[in-house]
Amino acid sequence: AEGKAFSAGGDILDIYEAGRAGKLPIDFFADEYRLNAAIARFKKPYVALIDGIVMGGGVGVSFHGSHRVMTENAIFAMPEVGIGFFPDVGGSFLLSRIKGSFGMYLGLTGSRIRYGDALWSGLATYAVAASKLDGLVEELCATGRPDAALKKVCHVPPRETDDATLHLIAQSFSREKLQDLLTGLRRHAAEPAGEFAAAALATIEKRSPTSVNVAFRQINMGAMLDMDECMRLEFRIVNRMLFGHDFYEGIRATIIDKGSKPEWRPARLDDVDPAAIEAYFAPLPGRDLVL
Repeated sequence: AEGKAFSAGGDILDIYEAGRAGKLPIDFFADEYRLNAAIARFKKPYVALIDGIVMGGGVGVSFHGSHRVMTENAIFAMPEVGIGFFPDVGGSFLLSRIKGSFGMYLGLTGSRIRYGDALWSGLATYAVAASKLDGLVEELCATGRPDAALKKVCHVPPRETDDATLHLIAQSFSREKLQDLLTGLRRHAAEPAGEFAAAALATIEKRSPTSVNVAFRQINMGAMLDMDECMRLEFRIVNRMLFGHDFYEGIRATIIDKGSKPEWRPARLDDVDPAAIEAYFAPLPGRDLVL
């Protein structure tokens, strides 16, 4: 939907309905993750012109390529923890490599960012005005030289997030334990000018407690893995998520019964069993993803 959505996870309802019907779409995710890994390995220039919302699977087909071009209409987010899922399609790789723990912040809150923050963080490689996209496409097709074409029309938009907030994110979201991260946010929230920390904490506490725990560990692990290893890790997780409660409950509340409050199981972060989270990451004997 030009100017509104680039690719915003429109497949999620089909996945929900298939799972509810007992036809778990494991093969769908296997193919999707193989595609994400193939894009990351692709040796030719791979240009994504992102003019609108990009979330979920849309991130997977665009942000592993060599040239990630965002316009003023673009909004990036990985909001999966809000629907009882996790930031997959290579989120382990992408989010773990953003400086200042900004990727952990995005993964645990599902917050949306625009092209200034995306360019600063390295998620985007170029920023271009939407009005220049048609001419850019023509030159890309005519010359096959993306960098030369993009340098003629790109600009550097101001970052949307200020220095103080980025410093707080770097300090708060770099913890080795999730509980320490939450404790730090609570402490900052009680200080003068603690509005941002309070809002981030409130957002995390509304997300699926299971998803938040999985995402925290997943992003930390992803920093030590290459892209192929990240996709195998995520395939292990998704095989367990599709058998769980929170994913279907999150879709029900968000898309089916729009705006209703999801009833997570467990309902609180403090009630999550560490052993249950560990199980999401266990190998799949004979079924691990083959790339």
